[in-house]
Amino acid sequence: MAELIHQPVLLTGEGWADYGLVDSGAGRKLERYGDYRFIRPEPQALWQPRMADWDAHGEFVPGADEDGGGRWNYTKPVPRDGWPLSWGDVGFTAQCTPFRHLGFFPDMAPVWGWMGQQLGERRDATTLNLFGYTGVGTLALSHYGPVTHVDASKKSVAQARANAALSGMESRPVRWIVDDAAKFTAREVRRGKRYDGIIMDPPKFGRGPDGEVWRLEEHLPGLIHDARQLLDENSRFLFLTVYAVRMSSLAIAGLLDEAFAGLPGYVEHGDLAVREDGAGRMLPTAIFARWRRD
Repeated sequence: MAELIHQPVLLTGEGWADYGLVDSGAGRKLERYGDYRFIRPEPQALWQPRMADWDAHGEFVPGADEDGGGRWNYTKPVPRDGWPLSWGDVGFTAQCTPFRHLGFFPDMAPVWGWMGQQLGERRDATTLNLFGYTGVGTLALSHYGPVTHVDASKKSVAQARANAALSGMESRPVRWIVDDAAKFTAREVRRGKRYDGIIMDPPKFGRGPDGEVWRLEEHLPGLIHDARQLLDENSRFLFLTVYAVRMSSLAIAGLLDEAFAGLPGYVEHGDLAVREDGAGRMLPTAIFARWRRD
C-alpha cells in the first residue's frame, strides 16, 4: 500500500544558461530567456524587489478580467516568431504568447530531472505526457523510451513537433496526439494499456478539440482514477502539477493517496519554486503531488 508522506517537499528550480529568475517582488518577476529579459505578473511575489531598476525587453500587462487576458508591451526589439533555447540536449523555441507564457514552463526543470531519476538506465520505458503543451517534458522523457504526447491544441502539438526537429529528435519514438486528455486516458483504459510513468499538468479551465469543457475541481478525480488504471506495481511514477488554484498540495496528495492505495511506493506533495539568480530567495510557482514506486 502506497504510503502518504505528510511532510511537504520543496522542488526548487535553479537557473541555467538559457533561463533564470533575475529578480521578483511587488507582484511581478523579471526573467531572462536567452538574450532577452521580460517582466511578468507574479501575485506570489509579495516582497520588494532587490534591484532598483529592471531593464527588460518587454512586459506582460494583465487585463481586467480573471481569464488570463492582457497584452505585451515591448521597449526593445523582440523576435515575434521566437528564438531558440535549450535545456540539456532538448532544444525548443521561446516566444511571447498571448497567455503571458513564453512557450515552456521553466519551473518544471526539476520535475524533468526527477522523472529521469525514476527511470534510471531504462531505455524501453513507456511514458505518457497529458496536457503536454510544447513538448519539452516529452523530449526529456524520450531519452528513456517511447512517449505518448497528448494535448488538445493543434498549435501546441505542432510546436512540440517543431521543437523535436530543432533538437534533432524527430526519429525518437513519440506519438503526437491532438485530443482531449480525459477522453484519451479513458480510451487507453478500455484498451488495456499500461505505462511506466505519467506526467500531467492540467489547467484550471480548458476546452478540448471538440469543445469539451474541463474544470479542474470537477474533472481531476476522474482523470486520476483512469490514470491509475494505466499503472501497475512495476510502474515508476505519476507526477501531477496544479497552477493558479486556491488549493493545498495536501488536497491533491489525498486524491493520489486514495487512488494509489493498491500499489506499493510513496505519495508525496509540496511546492514547485524557482530560485533567483545569485540569491537564496525562492519564488513559489505551483503545487504538486506525485506517486513513486521506490
